[in-house]
Amino acid sequence: MTAHYQVQGDIALITLDNPPVNGLGHSTRVGIADGMAKALADAAVQAIIITGAGKAFSGGADIREFGSSKAMMEPNLNSVILLLEKSTKPVIAAIHSVAMGGGLELALGCHYRIAAPGASIALPEVKLGLLPGAGGTQRLPRVLGVEAGLNMVVSGEAIKSEMLAMLPGQKLFDKLSKSAESLAEEALAFARSVAATRPLPLVRDLPCKHPLGDAYFQFARNMVGAMAKNYPAPLKCIEAVEAAATKKFEEGMATERQIFINLMMTSESRALRHLFLGERAASKIPDIDSSVQPREIKSVAIIGAGTMGGGIAMNFMNAGISVKMLEMKQEALDKGVATIRGNYEAQVKKGKLKQDKYEQRMALLSTTLSYDELSGTDMAIEAVFEEIGVKEKVFKELDRVMKPGAILTSNTSTLDVNKIAEFTQRPQDVVGLHFFSPANVMKLLEVVRGAKTAKDVMATSMAVAKKIRKTAVVSGVCDGFIGNRMIEQYGRQGGFLLDEGCTPQQVDKAMEKFGMAMGPFRMGDLAGNDIGWAIRKRRAVERATMKYSKTADLLCEKGRFGQKTGAGWYDYKPGKRDAIPNAEVVKMIEDYRAANGITPRKISDEEIVQRLVFALVNEAAHILEEGIANKASDIDIAYIFGYGFPPYRGGPMLYADEVGLFNVVQAMHRFAQNPLDDANFWKPAPLLARLAAEGKTFN
Repeated sequence: MTAHYQVQGDIALITLDNPPVNGLGHSTRVGIADGMAKALADAAVQAIIITGAGKAFSGGADIREFGSSKAMMEPNLNSVILLLEKSTKPVIAAIHSVAMGGGLELALGCHYRIAAPGASIALPEVKLGLLPGAGGTQRLPRVLGVEAGLNMVVSGEAIKSEMLAMLPGQKLFDKLSKSAESLAEEALAFARSVAATRPLPLVRDLPCKHPLGDAYFQFARNMVGAMAKNYPAPLKCIEAVEAAATKKFEEGMATERQIFINLMMTSESRALRHLFLGERAASKIPDIDSSVQPREIKSVAIIGAGTMGGGIAMNFMNAGISVKMLEMKQEALDKGVATIRGNYEAQVKKGKLKQDKYEQRMALLSTTLSYDELSGTDMAIEAVFEEIGVKEKVFKELDRVMKPGAILTSNTSTLDVNKIAEFTQRPQDVVGLHFFSPANVMKLLEVVRGAKTAKDVMATSMAVAKKIRKTAVVSGVCDGFIGNRMIEQYGRQGGFLLDEGCTPQQVDKAMEKFGMAMGPFRMGDLAGNDIGWAIRKRRAVERATMKYSKTADLLCEKGRFGQKTGAGWYDYKPGKRDAIPNAEVVKMIEDYRAANGITPRKISDEEIVQRLVFALVNEAAHILEEGIANKASDIDIAYIFGYGFPPYRGGPMLYADEVGLFNVVQAMHRFAQNPLDDANFWKPAPLLARLAAEGKTFN
C-alpha cells in the first residue's frame, strides 16, 4: 500500500507514500479511500489529516500510469475527491514541498488546507497539452480569484506557498505554518481547533465571478492566442475557467471533463506527453542501475577558452562547481574570461541575476597556461578545434597530468571517441560530452559511450548532466553520433532542393512553418558553414560515392561562412541576427543549375518538409538498428532539445509514427525515383521497412 493510516489521539493521519513525489496512482488512491473509511468508522476520530511522506505532499498523477486504463480505475481521483468533500468529519490537507497537478486538486477537495512555507504549488497540466482533469479549473479560481487562478492554470508555473498566501482574499490556505519542520505539529493543533466546526466548508460552494465578465475572458483569449498558436490547451484552459465563472459547479466540472477528454486525443498532447516521458527515460541506461555509484565531481578543468569552452564553463559555475580553464596564450584566456563576464553582466543588467550571485560564480573560475595545474581536478573537458591531431595532443597531456580516477571528456561533435580514448593509458575513464552551442543556453548534452568507457563514468556523466541542468541522451560511437549524423542527411536534402529549384529562403520558410526553430540554411549560417565544409572535406574519401549538392562548397569558397562573417546563405547586419536574402547567392545557385544542365521545377512546401524530415527518420532508423541510440524517444529528445524540432510534434520519430510508417515508406519510394536525389539513401532502413510492413511504430 502506498498510503498509510494511523491515529494520533483523536486525529487520523493518512500519509501518501509513493516515491519519488507521492504520485496518485491506483494503489495510493485505494489507500486514501481505505483510510477515509477507517477514520469515519472510528468514533474516537474527530478529524482527518492528509499529508505526504518524504519530499512532497503530492506531485499529481503517477507517470507510471500515464496513458493506461489504470489511471481511471476506481477509485479515480475525482471519486477520491468526492469522498473527501462528503466526509462528515473535517479533512485537512497538510501541504509541504510540492503540491502539483492532481496533488493540488486533492488538497482543494479537502475542507481545510495548512501549508508549509516554501512549498511549490502548481497545476502544470497545460505543459502536457492538457488541463487539470479533477476540478482544478473549477476550484482554484474559487480560492484564488478568477485572474490569479486563470494565470496559474494557463501558465502551469509553480508559485511558492508564501507568495500565494499574500494574495488578498485568497482562500487556498487557511493557515501557513511557521516552518516545514513544525507543519505536522501545527496541522494536528489546527485539526483539533476545527474538529467541531459545522457545516464543513467546501471549495465548490465558494462564489466565482469576474467583475468584467465576458470582456475579461475575451482579453485573456486574445493574449493567450497570440502566444500559443500551435498549442490548443492554453485557450481551452480559458474556456474551462470561464465555465467556472459563468456556470453552476457541476456544469463547470462537466465542461472541464469534456475538454480534458478532447485534449487527450490531440496530436499536440500526445507529443508533449511523449516528450515528458521520453526526457525521463533518456536518463536511464539499460545496463546501469542504481548499484553503480557515480564518482564525485567537485572541480572541472576546461581546455579551450573559446566560445564553446566559455559556455561549458558557465554551466559548471552556475551549478557551484569550480572551473580551471586552460589556454595556450594569455591573450586567449583573457578574451575567454571577458566573454564569460560579459554574459553574466548582461544577465545582471536584465535583472535575471543578482550581483552577489554573479560575483560568487566568477569566484569559481581560475585560469592557467599549464597542463600541470589541472592535476587536482576531478574531470577534464576538452573544447578545442575539431581535428583529430589537435585532440591527440590534448588527451596525451591530460593522460600525463590528471590524477587517477579523473574523468577525461571530449566535446567532439563528430570524431571517434574510441580513437580519442586510445590516446590515453586509461580508456575506461574517457567519455564524450557533446555540448551544443551556445553551451550555456542549449539544454541537450550527448553523452557518447566509448567501447571501453566504465559504467561508473557513464553514471557520473549522467549525474553531472543533471547537476548542470542538461537533458542527457546517450549515444554510441559513430561519425556524428545521433544528432549530427542525422543532420548530415537533412542538409544533403536541403542541397538537392536548391539544385532542383528552391531558394534557401523558400526551404527555410517551409521548415519554420512546419515548426522548426529555424530552417537548414539559417541553421548553417548560425553554426558556421565552414564547419560543415571541413567535415565534408574530411569525409571526402570515405564518402566519395555519396551524392552531394556542390552549392554549399561554392558558398564557402566565397568566404560566406555565416553570421560570424556577416555573410552566408543570407546577409547579416552587425549586431543583428535577421537573415536578409542575397541576390548573389541566388545567382550562384542558378549558375550551378545551368552548368549542370538542371531545369528548375516548382517544389511544394509539403515536399520540402517530407524530404527533410523523412531523411532524419530514415537515418535515425539505421542508428536505432545499429544500437547507437537506445530507443526512439532518445532521438526525439535529442532533436527537440538540440536541433529546434517543434515540441508539439514530439520529435521526428513520433512525427513519423503519427504520419504512419507505411506512408513514410511510400513517400521514400517516390523520392527514390527523383534522378537528382540519392536513390540509395531513400531505400528504407531495414527497421523502418519491417515496422511499416507489420503496421507497428517506433515508439
